[in-house]
Amino acid sequence: MAILPNIEKKAARTLTVKQQSFLEYLVDTKGDAKKAAELAGYSSHYHTVVKGLKAEILELTQEVLANSAPRAAFKVVEIIESDRPVVQASNKLAAAQTLLDRVGVSKVDKLDVSHSVAGGIFLMPDKEPIVVTEGVYTEINRGEK
Repeated sequence: MAILPNIEKKAARTLTVKQQSFLEYLVDTKGDAKKAAELAGYSSHYHTVVKGLKAEILELTQEVLANSAPRAAFKVVEIIESDRPVVQASNKLAAAQTLLDRVGVSKVDKLDVSHSVAGGIFLMPDKEPIVVTEGVYTEINRGEK
């Protein structure tokens, strides 16, 4: 239950005893919202409870993932350092990498956006309007012989 005290500190609203129980049971049942709602004493369909506690459930999910991140990191290292074949190593690596990506521990892509300017900005004066007077003009065709 070490996950839940963090939610109480961050929650913008006060949760009822029933809602807090639902969140505790959600952890105990490993995410089974239907069981958690029944254990917390909700008689209505569990979708209503989930909809009402959406922000708290998302926050709880992030906490669960963050708490599991060190285990995922050690699993990656264990698979890398193992001299013997590891059963389902590719699946375990993929799952660990996905979990680490979701908590923000991932490959860092750096993009260099530095820019240097050799000279300053040159401002041109406003163009003066060209006045065309009425008259007879001869058309000049360049390139024709």
